[in-house]
Amino acid sequence: MNISEAKSALDKIISKARVHLYKPIQVAEILYRDRVEKDIKLSDLETYRNVSKKWRDIICLQFLGRTSTSSARYQDDIFNDNAVPPSVLVALGKENIAKNGIVEAYIYQKFLQRFSQMSSGLAYCDTHDKMNFKLNEFLDLFWREPGLRRSIDKIYEIVVYALFSALVEAMEVSVEVSMNPAKSGILREFEDFAKNVIQLSNEKQTLKLKAKINRVGVTNAADRGLDMWANFGLAIQIKHLSLTEELAENIVSSVSSDRIVIVCKDSEQKVIISLLNQIGWKSKIQSIVTESDLLKWYKKALRGKYAKTIGDKLLKNIADEIAVEFPATNSKEFMAFYKSRGYDKLKDTNW
Repeated sequence: MNISEAKSALDKIISKARVHLYKPIQVAEILYRDRVEKDIKLSDLETYRNVSKKWRDIICLQFLGRTSTSSARYQDDIFNDNAVPPSVLVALGKENIAKNGIVEAYIYQKFLQRFSQMSSGLAYCDTHDKMNFKLNEFLDLFWREPGLRRSIDKIYEIVVYALFSALVEAMEVSVEVSMNPAKSGILREFEDFAKNVIQLSNEKQTLKLKAKINRVGVTNAADRGLDMWANFGLAIQIKHLSLTEELAENIVSSVSSDRIVIVCKDSEQKVIISLLNQIGWKSKIQSIVTESDLLKWYKKALRGKYAKTIGDKLLKNIADEIAVEFPATNSKEFMAFYKSRGYDKLKDTNW
């Protein structure tokens, strides 16, 4: 394989990667290991298939504060023939050694560029308050930028969670857990279980909690599970993309709750209802919330009658979740790393 074809393969996985660029970073660290340590053979996948994940994770923890949570199979896809197989790595490796790490530097420049794009998009939160924050404008920032579009699902999760959580808190919703007094004999028999697991006892047979909605956490393109759950039995799935019958089955079968809320685009609502009816699972869906609903509720929360109670909390939720989902790269620390590798001495990292 020639270097032009190899670079094209690399550019393809960079363009497809989400903002964290886990797979491109893995490629960079494989090439770095080949160039510096010389203890792997790029033509022999087994010399780096698994251990390269550890090399990648060291970098990701340092600059992202997290590592990939994708399945092992999904992570391994990087070495497929349509991604970056050994033949591509061999060609990249020759170029990388001949030009003192040029391919590594190229990948890390793309990483820095992607996070710069994210920072400019997220700056909207810092420059807008309750009076001028508009959800459609905020979402458009990510739709318009090709480098950020791959992470739009995370942004959707964040704006949905921020709103739902703020409203549940503002309404001071509570949840009561209680037991059937006629079953007190079982409670006595399993008193330690009741106390440790559900916090009930013979003296305290009811428990009142604040209602809360939680994000499941970092997910990925290969996972189609639950996005959010509530301590009052609700499961929430965000679908901003088209929902196929396979994905519909995956959503319902992977979530045990019989009260599922789906958030989707307006244009997808009828398709989703039709699919759920076809597979006989409509009864498990409590409701379908559309983007129009979100826009309406955001406007009320930020500039409506109760904006003083809800608005600031809503915007704080967005900012807090963004900080968790997209931790800002410390540019000073990153540039120290960049220079320590000698990438700053290379004349043309655009390659």
